[in-house]
Amino acid sequence: MTAAKPGQADGMGNPRLGGGRPLYRLNRSDVVALSFTLSPEFDQVITIQPDGYVFLKDAPPVLAQGLTLEDFQLAVRRAYKGYLHDPQVAVALKEFEHPYFVAGGEVGRPGKYELRGDTNVIEAVQIAGGFTHEAKHSQVLLFRHVNDDLVEARVFNLKKMLQEKNLSEAVQLRPGDLIFVPQNSISKIDRYLTKPSMSMYVSPAQF
Repeated sequence: MTAAKPGQADGMGNPRLGGGRPLYRLNRSDVVALSFTLSPEFDQVITIQPDGYVFLKDAPPVLAQGLTLEDFQLAVRRAYKGYLHDPQVAVALKEFEHPYFVAGGEVGRPGKYELRGDTNVIEAVQIAGGFTHEAKHSQVLLFRHVNDDLVEARVFNLKKMLQEKNLSEAVQLRPGDLIFVPQNSISKIDRYLTKPSMSMYVSPAQF
């Protein structure tokens, strides 16, 4: 399974396991259950806080965000080594944020949509209700987070792709992507933008 931000799940709503795919990485607001084999009094269900940490019972806080379940299990064991002799703990993911994309601008139903399976940019526009009569089909923007402060921006000519029936350039979406369909032509857009500079193209409220 995969995850950067947020974590990715399969069509059944479960984190993907194995299959050569990157493992799920924990994210803020995920809920995990800890079960201690030899010390059940330490069993607990915890939520990852906005700062990425979890607060453990009778142990120091542990940074969980970005860790795989296996890495988090090791981190919890290390945290309890000063309190328990050879702590044995199992970690289970109870709740997580489903992968999503956001569609805005001149689409029929702007909003946030669950990303189920492989979805390209054309399919995403259709999921969001298709183009409005005012849409600029030839300059559809895709914004993708590079890190917490930087966003990659790409422009796609969906009108040409559809006319030529050539979908080879219709990229697959990743969790957290934002598609924006403008009403008018965009003369220029930088390849990489900071989050504040995105307000020139889309409303920050859509993130």
